[in-house]
Amino acid sequence: MKLTVEHTSFGYKKSTPVIQNLSFTAESGQLIAILGPNGAGKTTLLRCTTGLLKWNKGISRLDGENTNQMPAKEIWKKVAYVPQARGSFAALNVTDMILLGTTSRVGVFATPGQKERDLVVQLTEELGIQRLLNKNCNEISGGELQMVLIARALAGKPDLLILDEPESALDFKNQLIVLNTMSRLVAEGICVIFNTHYPDHALSRATHSLILQKGGASIFGETSKIVTEENIKKAFGVQAVIGKTETAGHVYQSVVPLKVIKAQGTCEKVADSTQQQLALISCIITDPGIQPKLNTLLKQYETYIVSHDEKPLQKATIATITMSAPAEEVTSLAHEISVFPGVAVKTTAVPKQEAANG
Repeated sequence: MKLTVEHTSFGYKKSTPVIQNLSFTAESGQLIAILGPNGAGKTTLLRCTTGLLKWNKGISRLDGENTNQMPAKEIWKKVAYVPQARGSFAALNVTDMILLGTTSRVGVFATPGQKERDLVVQLTEELGIQRLLNKNCNEISGGELQMVLIARALAGKPDLLILDEPESALDFKNQLIVLNTMSRLVAEGICVIFNTHYPDHALSRATHSLILQKGGASIFGETSKIVTEENIKKAFGVQAVIGKTETAGHVYQSVVPLKVIKAQGTCEKVADSTQQQLALISCIITDPGIQPKLNTLLKQYETYIVSHDEKPLQKATIATITMSAPAEEVTSLAHEISVFPGVAVKTTAVPKQEAANG
């Protein structure tokens, strides 16, 4: 699956664009985070991308086909959209709500069979909401309804899953469940795009990120080169620091806001520096299914890789990757590996000149 958004612009009033000249590509196996301040057009972007709104300029293509020229039925066979769980819902049973997600494949007027009902049970177990199956949607909380809507989307077995702030109404535990579910789906080859107010979630999960700024400007690329302290300052008007927390098996990044400042300037992708690093990336791989994806990723960085060794153990594989590369490329590869589920990553790096002198 490949989604391309080509030179698109949109404004509810054409004289006041919300989005200007936006282009990006999303492919199978990518998890893309969309960030930006309130009013920057994050939800509008998703609605335009899915065809619920029409771009004023530019087009979206799904597997090369202009979505404006595709029947809605064909779009929704490939795409599932999870809106924010706001407003009132009819007294529809949770089971029936999730079964609605299967209509894109079995037909609107078809009667769901046992296969579809078994899928509902499986999805609710994976999301930890099986207790809700016999309740009505107007009897559950907003956070619980959000999880039900995610299950409904997954019931359609989409190639592209688009979520509008899926974590916003959820408690700490359910946020983690949703993030883990998105990572698992990406590992299975689905493309996931989600709006978020949490830069931490982009840093910990997203392979790529898109930042929207008020006034229509945008920037897209690898998360490690997009979600930076400087871009957070320019887009959100917040001075922040990106810190690291090291555990026994992983290094996690988090964004700590320090103070409110004036948002000004245009976000920019981190430029490659001239400083070369000698780096060792160590990985513990507990999911064997990740190995082919890791090998594919490493081919993209083969220019910088000095050596790649693996040692299979009983319950895991230890992989070590030695790189001689600009600092940004080391950070980028380490980040892309870290978002694979079932992989723990740590990086040790020194300036190449320092390593030579040592």
